[in-house]
Amino acid sequence: MTSALTHAPSRNLHLTLVLGAITALAPMSVDMYLPALPALTEDLDTGESSAQLTLTACLAGLALGQALAGPMSDALGRRRPLLAGLAVYVAASALCAASPSIYALVGFRLVQGLAGAAGIVIARAVVRDLYSGTEAARFFSLLMLVTGLAPILAPSVGGALLHVTSWRGLFLALSAYGVVLLAAATGLRETLAPERRRHGGLRDSAAAFGSLALDRSFLGCSLACGLVFAAMFTYIAGSPFVLQDVYGLSPQLYGVVFGVNALGIVAASQVNHRLVRRIGVRRMLLAGLAVAVSGGAGLLVAAAADSGLAGILPPLFVVVSSVGVVMPNATALALADHPEAAGTASALLGVLQFALGAAAAPLVGIWGTDDAVPMAALIAALTLGAAVVFPALARPTRATPEGAGLPDTQTVQPPASG
Repeated sequence: MTSALTHAPSRNLHLTLVLGAITALAPMSVDMYLPALPALTEDLDTGESSAQLTLTACLAGLALGQALAGPMSDALGRRRPLLAGLAVYVAASALCAASPSIYALVGFRLVQGLAGAAGIVIARAVVRDLYSGTEAARFFSLLMLVTGLAPILAPSVGGALLHVTSWRGLFLALSAYGVVLLAAATGLRETLAPERRRHGGLRDSAAAFGSLALDRSFLGCSLACGLVFAAMFTYIAGSPFVLQDVYGLSPQLYGVVFGVNALGIVAASQVNHRLVRRIGVRRMLLAGLAVAVSGGAGLLVAAAADSGLAGILPPLFVVVSSVGVVMPNATALALADHPEAAGTASALLGVLQFALGAAAAPLVGIWGTDDAVPMAALIAALTLGAAVVFPALARPTRATPEGAGLPDTQTVQPPASG
């Protein structure tokens, strides 16, 4: 028996929306309550650094949770860990709203991140269960149409809700969002048949992680993806200070610039969706990396020359938009050779992204935000590193030539019943 999950990704709107909304848990959880941080700090009678720990705890949970949920989904199937993760997310978000102290909120935010990570990692594994090659890259591009809008909408939604509720109400809204996702996810069927699951326990999971870490192709794709992701984190961490304090943008205009750049990711991902079948996954990834490097270099030159906003904004848009091409193709290539451990591979891919992003973001503040050069130099270095490491490690083979990338194939095995 086959299911609607095996239809071509461009026709499967329901699956795209559900998986996209699930992967949007990360930006929704991180970005929606940011406008409420000052009120939260005052209400819980704490300092700014303690309030910022709630953000750190959530990010740590999102990274660690992927390492746990990925192997678990390889052993138990995708559906049960996904539903369990969403259920815990609903409860943790409600507990965040009821937190009596900053310490309780930090703890509940960690649990919220751990639970939300299950959705992120399992969504990628589901795509790999069903699709491979260019079809997988096209589906990941469609997911970015949904997830790319989340960073734009989340702060605005949070700010709007603060007119009618408190910071606690924002976490209740996230809990309600989780309830909607849980209801939608119950309609998804299992995509990993019992005979394809791994049953070796912790030893098998450790061996799978070790094997992936020694796989040059996986490592090259994952590092390229992670380094470009870190460049975007650098932009997110540094741009509020650079664009507002150095170049004098108002918070409202900064919001416009942030939104335009996020729309660039969405637009680039849809260009990738249209072209990747004709051009190939590997060649599209190389093109995306070339665009990222050119944008990073242009940004550094503009910053060093002190060319003002007119010189900074165009290359910044190019760098950020390149994410929409690099990440879908790098993800598809990284997972391509590991259908037997798609959850574990998805987990390691995600952990590398968050680890590199978390390591890069503070460097902007350490190096200084008195001008745009530190942010620009770090972005340029990260994009150049991605462009070097991918072809150096993930070299083309007869099966995946330079131009064609991966075969244009689609997994059509009948999913097990839900």
